[in-house]
Amino acid sequence: MPFVKNAWYVACWADDVKSNELFARQLLGEQVVFYRNAAKEVVALQDRCPHRFIPLHRGKLVDDKIECAYHGLQFDCTGKCVKNPHGDGKIPAAARVKRYPVVEKHRMIWIWMGEEPATEDTIPDYSVMDNTESFQTSFGYLEIPANYLLMGENLLDLSHITYLHDGYLGSPEQVGADQVVEEVGNEIHCKRWMPNVSIPGIFDLLYRQDGKPVDMWTNMRWLPPSCFLLDTGAHEVGGQREDYGWYYGIHILTPETEKTTHYHFAAAMPPGTDLPAEVDEKFRKLRRYAFEMQDQPIIDAQQKAMGDTEFWDMKPVLLGIDAGPVRMRRTIQKMLQDEAERVQAQKAQRTTKPETAVQ
Repeated sequence: MPFVKNAWYVACWADDVKSNELFARQLLGEQVVFYRNAAKEVVALQDRCPHRFIPLHRGKLVDDKIECAYHGLQFDCTGKCVKNPHGDGKIPAAARVKRYPVVEKHRMIWIWMGEEPATEDTIPDYSVMDNTESFQTSFGYLEIPANYLLMGENLLDLSHITYLHDGYLGSPEQVGADQVVEEVGNEIHCKRWMPNVSIPGIFDLLYRQDGKPVDMWTNMRWLPPSCFLLDTGAHEVGGQREDYGWYYGIHILTPETEKTTHYHFAAAMPPGTDLPAEVDEKFRKLRRYAFEMQDQPIIDAQQKAMGDTEFWDMKPVLLGIDAGPVRMRRTIQKMLQDEAERVQAQKAQRTTKPETAVQ
């Protein structure tokens, strides 16, 4: 399945791109190199010299320009070759690389891989990540050996936490939870309410650390094509949401290839949480364990079982809990179809010759 190109994706955490260093990553099947210029602004270029196709990240930075390691051609922040050290120094018109629009926002580097104009106001709102004085945040990254939609389904269908994450994120009583799936604009919201259940380990850390039953919720929001925001927590049975015992989970998937995914995740806990350092560290480790040691092997096995076969060609059995994931796949398919139609319309417009005016 192709990727939606005209959308914002997270390339990396902002801290991954450092001054005076080149940072390379494959995104949507394309090789990209990042660096910060003298003004500390992030630049993203195609990571391939047009001369002999050497990855530019193997070169070095010279006054805001990347110098290719093989023959010394230099490319500026726009992707244009500005120095040919050989012969008469003439620079062929084709000696340039693609520059990608990038924005540093919410402590992440966002990249636009498509040809249509990019507007910053369509970047998903993760402003909770900016509120570092109020919210206690933690970050993580994993490379998932599977298609990003498989991991996306895992996030939208949280019924699996009863089984896969029992004792960590889920508990047995959650299996019968009420689930509501809503479409809000182009977003999908999956909400689960679990009253009077035994509290899983991670939430016990955040709440009272007494092991008593609680009311729990997991409200996941999908922002196409691959961004998720989870509001989840626990409070006293029959009570109301308190100023602690909950957190926002940031989950962002960026396709690397059709079978590998960059997974950036974070947690933002409200000030009332006030975890001691050792408890906070345990919370971080438990979350990473759930993702890396429980989710990842399952999604890996799922991808291997599918091989090169398309998801719908596998004829999956659908359950009531699949409402969110199915709508997500249908939305992505519609986005791909719309994007392809726009590309065809643009091509037709370029090839159509204007009629000669009648005198």
